[in-house]
Amino acid sequence: MKTIIRKALRGTLMTAAVAALSLSSAQANTLTMAYAQNSQPVIDALHLLADLIEEKTDGEVTVNIYPDSQLGGERELVELMQAGAVDITKVSAGLMDSFSSIYGVFSMPYLFDDTEHFYRVMDDPEIVGPVFESTADQGFVAMGYYDSGSRNFYMRNQPVQTVEDLEGKRIRVMQSETAIEMMQLLGAIPVAMGQSEVYTSIQQGILDGAENNEFAITVARHGEVAKHYSYDMHTRIPDIVLIGTSTLESLTEEQRVAVEEAMAESIEFQKEAWSEAVAEARQQSEEEFGVTFYDVDLEPFQEAVQPMYEDLRSRPAHFELYEQIISVSEQ
Repeated sequence: MKTIIRKALRGTLMTAAVAALSLSSAQANTLTMAYAQNSQPVIDALHLLADLIEEKTDGEVTVNIYPDSQLGGERELVELMQAGAVDITKVSAGLMDSFSSIYGVFSMPYLFDDTEHFYRVMDDPEIVGPVFESTADQGFVAMGYYDSGSRNFYMRNQPVQTVEDLEGKRIRVMQSETAIEMMQLLGAIPVAMGQSEVYTSIQQGILDGAENNEFAITVARHGEVAKHYSYDMHTRIPDIVLIGTSTLESLTEEQRVAVEEAMAESIEFQKEAWSEAVAEARQQSEEEFGVTFYDVDLEPFQEAVQPMYEDLRSRPAHFELYEQIISVSEQ
């Protein structure tokens, strides 16, 4: 009964939010931007995007911002966008897999060689354009991306330096079939759970470790319970900035161009801000939390997950995107 009541209440609140925000967005050229909790470089880039939109349209388009999950998590924000209540939001490409499966290619392990390869791919409209447009029939498209770094293993008792070090270890993963399959192929026991549960689970020994970027060590303070961070760089999943298709249609051609230019500038800003913030996070991890960082030989890890790429061959569109990404690497 309590669950039914909570669902009904949530539905009522969602309806009220849609009505209120739709009324706000209906005012002349006022867009609603909302985002969930994020690292500071992403937050700064989103606010810059809003400022640049207003600046480049000479104030013809203004942006109201609802930060830090005020309107819900990433999935809820996409749903609000589909309802016409949110115009711009930012979500992980991992979430986008559930709206358009082609995004799942970005979650494949060891897809990108390094940061430079990642940028070459994500900045190439011939590669990412069809992916970004793949949700148009659902009421939104991607207008750009942000870097979210590489995901690496961090452990409670001992570092991951070889594939064998993962054997039988309980590792927290995102609620993603791709992440679970990857962990199984590496010999670990994947445990899907919310990010908010990770700290206490590592502290109590329920988990042996987890995988995330450096900000999990500092912002989430996981460095207090996990002292070994290994750079195996198994995934590099982009963040995706979305805009509603009806929002685009409401803008003039000149305003659309201004929004595109604003997005491009915010991407370049975020690249530099992310790099600086990661360096600061690593220094803080070492000095404040006493975390040790390790570099590992990637080849055995890459070999262990090859069956995932063999399976990808059975999905022609996905495999074609993978080949495009690899071709950029070979250049």
